[in-house]
Amino acid sequence: MEPSVRDQILTWIDQDRDALVGFLSRFVAIPSPNPPGDTTAAASFLLAHLHAHGFPADIRAAKPHLPNIVGSFGAAAPHLVLNGHIDVFPSGPPASWSRDPWSGAVDGNCVHGRGVADIKCGTAASVWTAIYLHRLRARLAGRLTLTCVSDEETGGTWGAQFLLENFPDECRGDCLLNGEPSAGTIRFGEKGTLRLVIEVSTPGAHAAYTHLSRNAIVIAAAIVGELMALEDMPVVQPNAVRAAVENASAAMDAAVGQGAGAILNRVTVCPGVIQGGVKINMLPGDCRLEVDIRLPVSMTHAAVMARVDAIIQRHPEARVTPVWTHSSEPTFSDPGHRMVGIIRDTVADLTGRTATPAVSLGASDAKHWRRNGVPAYLYGCAPNNMAKSDEWVDVEDYLHVVRCHALAAAAYLAV
Repeated sequence: MEPSVRDQILTWIDQDRDALVGFLSRFVAIPSPNPPGDTTAAASFLLAHLHAHGFPADIRAAKPHLPNIVGSFGAAAPHLVLNGHIDVFPSGPPASWSRDPWSGAVDGNCVHGRGVADIKCGTAASVWTAIYLHRLRARLAGRLTLTCVSDEETGGTWGAQFLLENFPDECRGDCLLNGEPSAGTIRFGEKGTLRLVIEVSTPGAHAAYTHLSRNAIVIAAAIVGELMALEDMPVVQPNAVRAAVENASAAMDAAVGQGAGAILNRVTVCPGVIQGGVKINMLPGDCRLEVDIRLPVSMTHAAVMARVDAIIQRHPEARVTPVWTHSSEPTFSDPGHRMVGIIRDTVADLTGRTATPAVSLGASDAKHWRRNGVPAYLYGCAPNNMAKSDEWVDVEDYLHVVRCHALAAAAYLAV
């Protein structure tokens, strides 16, 4: 008797354990930091692996050094899109790492290296899911598309956005599954980003002649203080979304640290850069701020910018410039969508644990699909040292993500 789709997938993953771990190790060992953004070697590695397993895929690129991989099989609905990214954060100073940041070392039941959590673990899960389901295509309905993109870390202009604008029939789909780190939660939305540059200009003067000019640094400090009050802005959301966000508070504390749940539905303000002054005995005439503001789901840039503009108007020496190319509105999908139920049931079946729907504090490429009206959901590994030195992923966590993605995708495409 032929094994069920579920049992066949789990058998393959068990048989391929060493191959799966070795694949992730080799993938991590190919540097793909963005910036500078050249992912050609890592993309070639993925494409060769897919072809070796008989999966049809090719390169779609707006820029030669930023190749995107796309492959599909099947026809008609439902159409599920798998998405992961190839580019990762820069490694930072090598001296801050306890081993080569691009080692891909497998040690202590962990895979080590820059980008292993964000998101090469999740991208590997997408790749293997596509391979396994392609083998089972005669027993599935609908269509599956794999997208591995090369521009997530700098906003997605030449990655997800490029694919959706130029290949919508193939890449849009009816639902998206992505493997960004989620630490056991199902991310149905993400907070928005609003990046600002604020410049203060005064005549300046000798430090002894404070009567001649206002101090640009003092003005900038006052502006920072007023911007912090944005964190008390009220949030208006659909009832189902608010209930899901509030229910996820404890799960988010467990996933990404105590206090995460408290800021899911709050504006957060981070003055990240301040530059001003020339010399201690010179009254500064110029100061520049760079500020990162995160918006809860359902809040808008327009609402926050109205408050920001009011603050700046109280300081005539200042001007504000939103950095729209690195800003994004909050996005969310239905927390009661069928895919959420499938992931929840799959996780419970595999582990006995409850996967709680939640909102991400950071951004992902899922926002591009949501903007196009496609429900998009994230489920991935724990973010161990993500964007920090000594990034790592537990092998069992990685294999769990592969199992979950493959089984959830198969359930979504079940006949």
